[in-house]
Amino acid sequence: MRKLTYFVACSIDGFIGDPDGDASFMYAFLDEEFLAYLTTEYPETVATHGRRSLGIDVENKRFDTVIQGRGSYEVGLKEGITSPYSHLREYVASRTLAESPDPHVEIIADDLVGRVRELKAEGGEFGIWLCGGSQLAGELRDEIDELVIKTYPVVLGSGMPMFAADFAVTGFALDEVRLFDNGVLVRTYSRKG
Repeated sequence: MRKLTYFVACSIDGFIGDPDGDASFMYAFLDEEFLAYLTTEYPETVATHGRRSLGIDVENKRFDTVIQGRGSYEVGLKEGITSPYSHLREYVASRTLAESPDPHVEIIADDLVGRVRELKAEGGEFGIWLCGGSQLAGELRDEIDELVIKTYPVVLGSGMPMFAADFAVTGFALDEVRLFDNGVLVRTYSRKG
């Protein structure tokens, strides 16, 4: 069974973006040390156009599939990028996007949980990256096997939460912590039980 990993960036107070979902303030923390970590440990999470501009030409290490919500997908789409992670199998969860603007991107319009369960059951050495956003993470909360949370040293006060979902306690165990000189903290958790 493949793991679904919510690999996400957030503020100290748990927001993945401002009230409109903009997370561009986090780019300031992509210094040499932290970028080296991301490109070495999670190279597939760097968008294809970013990989090209940074000269990253490495094999996928952890994931072969990415699932995004429409809001996350539209960030690149507004810039004319129809396949932001062409080095992965790409899925976009959307009830309003009628058809995919790219043959490499599959739209999941209904039964999101069922489709994710099918992807997890495929087996294989690579996992599935849940890219965001909060609505999607909330819908898939019970399917998430691992959390990798990149916490940036800022407080937003309000904004888009990590999970937009009804209240329910879900237990995770802390597996690893890594602190960077720029104040970024990366924590890895696995689902309990």
